[in-house]
Amino acid sequence: MSSLFTEELQRIINSFIIVIILFTISYIITSIIFPSTEKKITKFERFVFIWLIWDALIHLILEGSFVILSLISTVEESKGILAELWQEYGKADSRWLHSDPTILSVEIPTFIFCGPLSLYIIYLIIINHSTRHYWQMILCTCEIYGCWITFCPEWITGNKGLDTENLMYFWIYLLFFNGIWVIVPMILMYQSWKVVTENDRLVKEFKLKGQKID
Repeated sequence: MSSLFTEELQRIINSFIIVIILFTISYIITSIIFPSTEKKITKFERFVFIWLIWDALIHLILEGSFVILSLISTVEESKGILAELWQEYGKADSRWLHSDPTILSVEIPTFIFCGPLSLYIIYLIIINHSTRHYWQMILCTCEIYGCWITFCPEWITGNKGLDTENLMYFWIYLLFFNGIWVIVPMILMYQSWKVVTENDRLVKEFKLKGQKID
């Protein structure tokens, strides 16, 4: 019993360490590209940059590993540290253990499209490109919709695959780790909406003044 508990605890610790390492990498990369003394971007933009790097790493490494494991076999039958991470998460949502078609249908485009798109938006921020907020809104829409499609079928069918009784599984695994992919994209969408509407207002003002906008 003690050995089993130790193994379970180690798996939980390893899973959190992986997530923390990816976030640390995101912070370090941001600090290299935009040093703390650099006044080129605001604190909020620095947060967005860190988030987008972390977002890309999560999509490409963690969710990418889930897709590969699920297409080759199943998470439950797989070995390795990333398989163990998903096996741990599968205690909260058992669909992730058995190559559930709904989950795979969400995760495949997330891995293939959202991961690279996050990297592309990072590039657009670095070069200060005008299309950055267009692509940022698309990414955020995909992520929010992905969360909805992930959980809506479960809600409709009575949460058969979800463990809502265990406090850690419910509040941390299900609500926190999925909730941040709703809350942060909504914040970024609001940022993009403000930029787009402000730019539209300025263009209309210039047109009213009879100035030519290239």
